[in-house]
Amino acid sequence: MERKPFILVSPSIEKRGVEFHDLSASLSVKYDFAVLHAGGIPVTVPATTDRAVLAECVRRVEGVLLTGGDDINSDLYDHKLPGKIKKTIEQTPDGGARDLRELILIEETFRQRKPLLAICRGHQLLNIAFGGQLVADIRQQVPGALNHQRLDQACELVHEAALTPGSLLAKITGRVKLRMNSSHHQAVQVTAEPFVTTAISADGIVEAMELKPELARGMPFLLSVQFHPERLTPRYAAHRAIFDAFVTACVRQFKIK
Repeated sequence: MERKPFILVSPSIEKRGVEFHDLSASLSVKYDFAVLHAGGIPVTVPATTDRAVLAECVRRVEGVLLTGGDDINSDLYDHKLPGKIKKTIEQTPDGGARDLRELILIEETFRQRKPLLAICRGHQLLNIAFGGQLVADIRQQVPGALNHQRLDQACELVHEAALTPGSLLAKITGRVKLRMNSSHHQAVQVTAEPFVTTAISADGIVEAMELKPELARGMPFLLSVQFHPERLTPRYAAHRAIFDAFVTACVRQFKIK
């Protein structure tokens, strides 16, 4: 049997779980299904901020997947948010441990040069990790914005984004325009220095970013998206292709190890 790559997947943290009502790790099975269908084996990141442990986790896998979830602590990107905007932010219930854990994962993924796919919250945190800022509340800060909080249609295509011709996302999907789902109220404000926007919605929201071409050679794969392709893979080939390309890049890690 051909060896399958292990993919390290970051879970959300909930205030209480079903079994013991403790602080709990939570992960939509749609992430697992998307990775499995593409030929990978998902493994969950442990609830620790121990840098040595997280570095070892990254070392033992072939790729890293950052997932969606609660908002990111605004102190990581803007200390001067107005109160009316700050009160819309719903941070993780673990005192910022998830933020720190995933920032360490990002650093280690780059240091060890492993494939990285960042989704929604992961997309935003990746930008913050390199000094970027966020739109903390789209409705209040982006005049004329689309409704990006379509949780009622989380598995449906609700709006379109224009893709940069020749970008990784355009090559993967075979599209210059891509329809997508949308379930977020925050967004990347301006892409941080190592990245370039490669998908943008009609209202100017950054829907995808990649490394600048001159920097892309340093990473085997990097794609960061604001939408949720894992929720669309069963029905839409273009979104399924995102996971296929990611896992294919992870397979190539066998030759590097």
